[in-house]
Amino acid sequence: MIVLGIESTCDETAAALVEDGRHLLSNVISTSVKEQALYGGVVPEIASRRHCEFISATVKKALLDAGKTMDDVDAVAVTFAPGLIGAVLVGVNFAKGLAYSAGKPLVPVHHIAGHIFANALITDLHFPLLALVVSGGHTELVYLKDENSFTVLGETQDDAIGEAFDKVARVMGLPYPGGPQIDKLAKEGHPVYALAKPKTENPMDFSFSGLKSSVLQFISRCERKNETFVPADLACSFQETALEALLQRVRYALDHVEGIRHFVAAGGVAANSRLRALISEEIAPRYPDIQFTIPPLSCCTDNAAMIAVAGTIAYQHGRRADLGISADAGLPLQ
Repeated sequence: MIVLGIESTCDETAAALVEDGRHLLSNVISTSVKEQALYGGVVPEIASRRHCEFISATVKKALLDAGKTMDDVDAVAVTFAPGLIGAVLVGVNFAKGLAYSAGKPLVPVHHIAGHIFANALITDLHFPLLALVVSGGHTELVYLKDENSFTVLGETQDDAIGEAFDKVARVMGLPYPGGPQIDKLAKEGHPVYALAKPKTENPMDFSFSGLKSSVLQFISRCERKNETFVPADLACSFQETALEALLQRVRYALDHVEGIRHFVAAGGVAANSRLRALISEEIAPRYPDIQFTIPPLSCCTDNAAMIAVAGTIAYQHGRRADLGISADAGLPLQ
């Protein structure tokens, strides 16, 4: 079974072909990140316009790279939620037209489900499964009893962790995207500055607004007092505090949710080198009976291969969309 996946929720226009939910035939990404960097972040209107310009050529190249035509495709899977509404609409409308003209079923995919199932490209998934989803727009702990069941155990109450990384990087004068810049700079520093530790009522929820504000107040206080600080130490202090907040909730879930067989990381922030090291070196050894999977960097950021994999699973469970489907900017996963 060959599924064509289409992804356009933010600033990446992506298309991919996946066979039998495991074998990657092609994976093409067109990004406007360099243009977005001129403004210090994603400008939704620019992202939507670039999707309109890139999407047809991106899908054609995905088919060409795979050596396939639409006659070989069994279904078209598209991200319909959540994301920037204008950006998602471009992908949904293109997929509707393509599926209709080619006489193929259209399969709706939730973006977060795509991130989770990106791990299926590198390993078999075992259920029940716990997923830590961390990106610029999402921070969630998701429990999957099986491949067709999603329960959100915890989510951010304010900023997503990737958003907090980008905002802290901006006030520190680092270029966009800020997450990789913080990660790189933190390697040169030490966690010597005390910053506010996130606190939430639900032990599996997240909050990063207070930590972000703590960094802003620290910089303002130094400027007010004409004091200097070491940028690498501040980046390291922020990163260590943010990642410890993540992993504290992961440990709680692994300790209190019975039967978990597999843990996976997902989303753009899963590319953070320090997070990957902490999961591998400090979390995984504590739970020898649980399989831990961290996807390769190519599977962390937005791509269409993950949508094709999630689309394959959704198709097998009977999910279909008619031509009345539209984009949903904030649809919860469960």
